[in-house]
Amino acid sequence: MTKDKAEYIKNWLFRANEDIAVIKSLINSGAEYYTSSICFHAQQASEKFLKAYLVYHDVNFPKTHDLDFLLLECQKIDKEAFHIDFKSLTDFGVSIRYPDDFYIPDEKESLEYCDTAISVKEIVESLIK
Repeated sequence: MTKDKAEYIKNWLFRANEDIAVIKSLINSGAEYYTSSICFHAQQASEKFLKAYLVYHDVNFPKTHDLDFLLLECQKIDKEAFHIDFKSLTDFGVSIRYPDDFYIPDEKESLEYCDTAISVKEIVESLIK
């Protein structure tokens, strides 16, 4: 692996872990007040971890926030490792952040999406050496 590629992957992981840190901070501040932000950062973290995995395996991907698409690309590499159900998490990446599509998840839903993002983190970080 080239130094540039290693640095690029490191940057993806750093940004993804920033999103995880934001989620934890929001939960500690009172998850019930920040549910949509928790879901947004869970989507962002999941997206960045999956993209880091794809970069690691030299897979090109379009600019997308679609977690299901990214998951399918990851499953092409390792079907056994990626058993994730994103449900509607992709929607929190862009569409429901605008007033026309406004949706506020409840605390239970936001914490489930947090758990999903942490699962993605654990899978990807265990596979990227």
